[in-house]
Amino acid sequence: MPVRDLKWESVLVALCVVVFAAAAVTTPGFAEAGNVAFLLLDHTAVALLALALLPVVLTGEIDLSVASTLGLCSALTGALWDGGVPFETILPVVLVAGAVLGAVNAVLVVGFGLPSLAVTIGTLGLYRGLAYVVLGDGAVTGFPENYRPLATDAVPGLFVPYSVLLLVVVGLVVALVVHATPVGRALYAIGLGERTARYSGIRVDRVKAALYVASGLLCAVAAIVYTLRYNSARADNGVGLELVAVTAVLLGGASIFGGRGTVLGVAAALLLTAGLRNALLLNDVTNEVQNVVNGTLLIVSVLVPAIAQRRRR
Repeated sequence: MPVRDLKWESVLVALCVVVFAAAAVTTPGFAEAGNVAFLLLDHTAVALLALALLPVVLTGEIDLSVASTLGLCSALTGALWDGGVPFETILPVVLVAGAVLGAVNAVLVVGFGLPSLAVTIGTLGLYRGLAYVVLGDGAVTGFPENYRPLATDAVPGLFVPYSVLLLVVVGLVVALVVHATPVGRALYAIGLGERTARYSGIRVDRVKAALYVASGLLCAVAAIVYTLRYNSARADNGVGLELVAVTAVLLGGASIFGGRGTVLGVAAALLLTAGLRNALLLNDVTNEVQNVVNGTLLIVSVLVPAIAQRRRR
């Protein structure tokens, strides 16, 4: 792990401590167990999208369709449930659908050699449009009572929700793959130089294709969590979350050009943005101002590394 990443992670952890401490002192109710659980629940789906996005970014590519994939999978969940399909059948169908949507990105980016930015901007709009085709502009509610608590309730005796435990497991798996396996080393190698990686024997196309499929699968998991969390399947579920996920990944120290970034940095960035968002909500700050904060963080996450790199040069 590069030293500069560790330094940036230390900065993020310090900022998290400052933000959480300041919010606990100045914002009534922020430090209560119930609010902390809400804070974690509110960012679970975004965190899953960020974990789906990070490995793709490490290779120097991007996937801006993550939130639209979530929306389409949520719409599919609602349409199937409204059609009387058992929820036990819906779960694997939606997971497969997410993987297929990721595979579409893989075919366009890897198979046809198209720029991932252009492709995923296109599928961002395509998947969101298909979500409205599948479900319309209405909402489907009334999901099974035995499944909904898994996305809303905490583990008995703890304040940690079940879905956050799922997020921790996914995060550990992603961290293990990225930081402790040959696959992870291949991701960094591709991001640092794709041509060199090919000469080194790395199957670049296969790795990138697998990443997009895995990204779609994780987005489907996020869609199920999101849908059960709000007990509502809608075509517009997750609108705008791709920007929050991208902000978390870049603010966490990942380079938009690939070759740099860690799961720990993304986790720290997610906690920072979650704390800021929750504090703003408790202080009745409007969504417009929250969007300004997210946009500012996104610009800072790109600007600061660029300035640091220029100084090193």
